[in-house]
Amino acid sequence: MNSPLLEVKNLRVEFPGRRGTLTAIDGVSLAINPGEVLGVVGESGAGKSLTGAAIIGLLEPPGRICGGEIWLSGRRIDQLPNAEMRKIRGREIGAIFQDPLTSLNPLYTVGEQLVETIMTHLPLTAAQARERAVELLEATGIPAARARINSYPHHFSGGMRQRVVIALALAAEPKLVVADEPTTALDVSIQAQIITLIKKLCREHGTAVMLITHDMGVIAETADRVAVMYAGRIAEIGAVSDVINRPQHPYTVGLMGSIPSIAEERDHLAQIDGSMPRLNAIPPGCAFNPRCPQAMDICRQRRPELSASATSLAACWLHESPASIGEQR
Repeated sequence: MNSPLLEVKNLRVEFPGRRGTLTAIDGVSLAINPGEVLGVVGESGAGKSLTGAAIIGLLEPPGRICGGEIWLSGRRIDQLPNAEMRKIRGREIGAIFQDPLTSLNPLYTVGEQLVETIMTHLPLTAAQARERAVELLEATGIPAARARINSYPHHFSGGMRQRVVIALALAAEPKLVVADEPTTALDVSIQAQIITLIKKLCREHGTAVMLITHDMGVIAETADRVAVMYAGRIAEIGAVSDVINRPQHPYTVGLMGSIPSIAEERDHLAQIDGSMPRLNAIPPGCAFNPRCPQAMDICRQRRPELSASATSLAACWLHESPASIGEQR
């Protein structure tokens, strides 16, 4: 068993404001091994992207890490000065964002942007960096890469721009890539190509990937394990096949039930009544209890922690023994 490349321990992210402090991430813990893809899924507002931004060190002010630890390759990085974190970002941690246009400077060719990134992090000459840039574009599936390296971002289609962003993320051979909705803006055929590219990256380079998405289809095709987030916490985490086929948390059950299946005919898809609570209105106990069809009294009083269920780790009182629930009371 490999030791984890990334370890997040009890991460807490807050947003202080005039009307009080809002807790956006509350005690998130996860680990990713080299060469592994961890999918992070949940509704909008669950805290997926904030968790990724905290790991990369790109939290937007006034957001701040106020608790927990983030370790990369045995080194704690959440308390590093900005200058030190900039050296790690790009060199050891790559990032792929949803909209490639926000990651690319429209005033510079893709080659200039790749060469600058490579030379910032690797001891290469300009000529060597340009050759590596061509190799990266070829590896990510850009046709006629040597000619198109002189093109500007607007000369590329959406799918090709995303490939350029992936090339940028891989420019310095990072150990970890945080991919935030990398396929959302792309059509299905391009999504499949990007998924194949991410899997190839893990297989050939041993890169760990944190794949943030709301698309369970992408998770099923790409990830080894999946963490389901709800209201700033992990509701369930386990192997993809287990979480998809045998979900243990009522929220995960609802998510899986809302996905169409070609294997069976159904008149109606399941739905989860209600919506994700606002940060200033998270209920006591389990945050999912107002929407949960199996909620008990303890769910409204005490917050469950992740514990072993039949196939995964789930934060749900349904998997606690009656004796344990009695002790919690």
